[in-house]
Amino acid sequence: MNKWIEEIIEAGEGYHIEFKESLDKSFIEEVCAFANSSGGKVILGVSDKGIIKGINTDNNFRSRVQDSLRQLQPYLNVGIEIKNNLIIVDVPDGNDKPYACSRGFFIRNGANSQKLTRNEIIEFFQKEGRVRFDELKNEKAVFENDFDAKAFENFLNLAGITHSIDRMSLLRNLDCITDEGKFTNAGVLFFARDIDFLLNHAIVVCVLYKGTEKVNILDKKDFKGNIVENINNAILFVKRHTNVQFKIEKLQREEIPDIPDVALREAIINAVCHRDYFDKSANVLIEVFDDRVEISNPGGLPSGLKPSEFGRKSVARNPLIASLLNRINYIEKVGTGINRIKQAVAENENSSVEFSFDSVFSVIFRRVPEITSEGKVVEETEITVDRTRGKTRGKILEAIKQDPTITREELSRVADLSIRGVEWNLTRLKKEGKIKRVGSAKGGHWEVIDESKNENIEKTPES
Repeated sequence: MNKWIEEIIEAGEGYHIEFKESLDKSFIEEVCAFANSSGGKVILGVSDKGIIKGINTDNNFRSRVQDSLRQLQPYLNVGIEIKNNLIIVDVPDGNDKPYACSRGFFIRNGANSQKLTRNEIIEFFQKEGRVRFDELKNEKAVFENDFDAKAFENFLNLAGITHSIDRMSLLRNLDCITDEGKFTNAGVLFFARDIDFLLNHAIVVCVLYKGTEKVNILDKKDFKGNIVENINNAILFVKRHTNVQFKIEKLQREEIPDIPDVALREAIINAVCHRDYFDKSANVLIEVFDDRVEISNPGGLPSGLKPSEFGRKSVARNPLIASLLNRINYIEKVGTGINRIKQAVAENENSSVEFSFDSVFSVIFRRVPEITSEGKVVEETEITVDRTRGKTRGKILEAIKQDPTITREELSRVADLSIRGVEWNLTRLKKEGKIKRVGSAKGGHWEVIDESKNENIEKTPES
């Protein structure tokens, strides 16, 4: 007998090895379990205790083995090898899971095979991606009552689809309604009025915290609209509560956010598009802290995507949702989102990004601390004050460019400042060489200075 067989038998049964003394009814169950797990070998002619009994290996008996294997559905090419008086049945890891036999669905659990219950079958189908949440009919939705015509019109505009196509035909072609006129889950997410009632777990929750811990909540929003509205509102929430620096070169003003717009947009769309919608215990959650922004969604990596392939290979957990978002140019087909996030953050240099995935997928943007010329880390309060001032002065400069004769009273309304606050900022802008006053206080006007010519400009006296 071959040495490797002796070693297998000596090691005993395990996750990938099963001994069968005879060809009984449980044989096909073991084959089914291996096909649904990660493959294995059934050795016919060996007892459970590892005693070699031998088995018939003539053509008639091998035909019986082949007949038994034909019970497996769908078809799987299972290898049969004769070694002395043993038959080794080599079952590969099936690529078309789940597999079933006449006795049901089985899966390997340690050194044993177990029959799946109804709920375990559903869970298995979901895990293997054989049942798609977005394609399922939504039993709760009533199309005539829940359809949002405004959301549908907006989708057509974004997708560049003519409005002359029959509405019901188009929705069927988009797989958003069934042939019977019932909403699919994707249809609910895109074109229903109230997803909070129909799919409560599909809302997007945004929270702003004071400081760096989950203690004091300053602002909280639950976005309950259609999927496009929720994405847009979540992006605006984060942008509203994170810092923006203003870089003014010549007459152009450049906004430099802590988190690049491209990266923020990709991360939020990814969370909404690729979350596990079968998991009803959690929502997409976006949390804003002083030092970071965390975006998380239920579900780790989708089935078929290995950790080593993360960022290089695209596997859509919800292909219909992804397809609809692609139609309106919210996502790319080729799965470049992760690399786009990394590249945008690297170019921005104001933040770093981390990814984690187990049962929850998370993207964490961390603000890069600012360092003084003495090598000290600038405190968050200092940064916030400085950037708030920068944002205020940016508004003032923009207003002056639009109307050089604008008054201090008008500037106070634009910048949401008191007159004294406006005067303080105007003084700072003049000292920094960014504006000057031409003419008298009453009859003159403001002028925004091209910074490339600052060295040639004489500072004007305070007006």
